[in-house]
Amino acid sequence: MAATSPFLVRKVAVLGAGVMGSQIAAHLVNAGVEAILFELPAKDGDPNGNVRKAIDSLKKLEPSPLSVSSRADYIEAANYDHDLALLKECDLVIEAISERMDWKKALYERVAPHLGENTIFASNTSGLSINALSEAMPEHARSRFCGVHFFNPPRYMHLVELIPGRTTDAAILDRLEEFLVTTLGKGVVRAKDTPNFIANRVGVFAILAAFHHTQKLGLGFDEVDVLTGALIGRPKSATYRTADVVGLDTLAHVVNTMKDKLPDDPWHRYYQLPDWFTQLLDQKALGQKTGRGIYRKHGREIQVLDLKQGAYRLSAGKLMRQSFLF
Repeated sequence: MAATSPFLVRKVAVLGAGVMGSQIAAHLVNAGVEAILFELPAKDGDPNGNVRKAIDSLKKLEPSPLSVSSRADYIEAANYDHDLALLKECDLVIEAISERMDWKKALYERVAPHLGENTIFASNTSGLSINALSEAMPEHARSRFCGVHFFNPPRYMHLVELIPGRTTDAAILDRLEEFLVTTLGKGVVRAKDTPNFIANRVGVFAILAAFHHTQKLGLGFDEVDVLTGALIGRPKSATYRTADVVGLDTLAHVVNTMKDKLPDDPWHRYYQLPDWFTQLLDQKALGQKTGRGIYRKHGREIQVLDLKQGAYRLSAGKLMRQSFLF
């Protein structure tokens, strides 16, 4: 792509209709950008059934990822078996599938032949190596490959990390940043291709430190969320509720990346997850996306896992916040 050619993002494809992919697509249509959302084809019935289910779910999420619920109807549903030709029409393609290097590389090899000549291809990985991922791209397309890491929920989280690889064209990065700032309203930080980049490298360490001190002091998860949330200027989701929103499986991937890729880090011994967390993973209790994690909604009640009781109980978070404030 010549540095002097005009760069307009009219249409974007998002690969992966999970929690992040579907909400990135929602934020795109909120901003008036055409969005195509891809997912694996459904085994039965409508091949786009998996995507349509994800789009319908956007209307039920709180806080809403949509400016108005009807915006969901502007997201075009697509699947990898029948619709890859649509990628050629896109100015930008954002990959947002699970944090598995092998899955991502396999997808890149599948979609790369269908990308337009000037299409920018970006991964929403939360911490995998951009340089390693780029190896799955054809050599001629690597200058147009980079990382673009949105945070959950993407409509509300201002930060986006922009991560170049060794072969990324600097002009491509400038143009993508301009789009993220002026069209999507984001604040962009450029990060180096280091494990978990900037925000997750710092943020996940803070979460792991909170896990350690929760256990050491014998505190409840809802108690810690009161102490580490709005009272100290952080989002009210604080520590444990944030883990549920992000997804416990996603958090585990980020922690394991640090554990595997940072063996010489002086804090390396702390890059491990507690037993109760691993048990939730084994139970597929992954947080908000599965309806249960550290917290769950039971009827109209918000309940929290109590390790001493070995069961969920009514969260006292709201009452505790009031006692601190008054």
